[in-house]
Amino acid sequence: MAFNSQHLDMFARDGCAVVKDFLSASEVHELRARIHELLLEFEPSEHPTVTFPTSADSQVISDQYFFDSSTKASYFLEQHAVSNGKLTVDACKAVNKIGHGVHIVEPLFKELTHSDRVKHIAELLGFQDPRVLQSMVICKQPGIGGAVPMHQDSTFLFTDPPSACGFWIALEDCTLDNGCLHFVPGSHRTTPITRRMVRSSTGEADTEFIDIEPVFSLYPLTGSLEHKEEQNTKSVQVKAGSLVLIHGQVLHMSSHNHSQKSRWIYTFHIVEGSHGYDQRNWLQMPNNAPLTTL
Repeated sequence: MAFNSQHLDMFARDGCAVVKDFLSASEVHELRARIHELLLEFEPSEHPTVTFPTSADSQVISDQYFFDSSTKASYFLEQHAVSNGKLTVDACKAVNKIGHGVHIVEPLFKELTHSDRVKHIAELLGFQDPRVLQSMVICKQPGIGGAVPMHQDSTFLFTDPPSACGFWIALEDCTLDNGCLHFVPGSHRTTPITRRMVRSSTGEADTEFIDIEPVFSLYPLTGSLEHKEEQNTKSVQVKAGSLVLIHGQVLHMSSHNHSQKSRWIYTFHIVEGSHGYDQRNWLQMPNNAPLTTL
């Protein structure tokens, strides 16, 4: 299904929109086959056992491997897959995500990310110079796939003014059991960005959160701001092949995967190239190269 005016209205109203059948069954199969190969290729002895923190009190990252991943397909592990530096599950079942430059180094994912259908959505949202960053395969492993606390993407991918937009593509059915997305409808209109995750000012391979003056996203345009007390979350249960479009300011989360089924997805983000993306953002391209043009 193509992105249309109804999806655009939903995105403007809720900060999240679902496009069913964004990928065909054959496209999903092809991408899944490549992910399976990547998981089989993972050799723990050749990579540091870097777990990806998902709990609310441990989102600060301290590792050079993480900083060096902007143009690579680096492996990050589930927190419950590692104990005392050793894997507690099979290697291919230990991977939380592969990132953060999948759109750069993996041809199938690069083709999808830069496809006309993605460019069409960016154009309809009003982007003038969309740039791609932080692409990931997220596996949400059976039984140990950690919950991701409520957050706003622009906290981690900050431009001035904020402009982040996430493309979240289901490669398996996403349900309440295996850790589907949840979001707070309309929160992009009521909840400003008040902090950023940035590289540490010490120059070490470390990050920290800093408070900023509250700022609302001016881009993509979502209409006038309005006061809204409702903070109830809504689940986003979707079939494989669906696209979930996520405004960078909308509050969203995902629950722990308690099931025996994985929850594979591919996600990437775009920001407006004409908006300031400074050196304090955690994700930086090597040699001060610009972010990838969509």
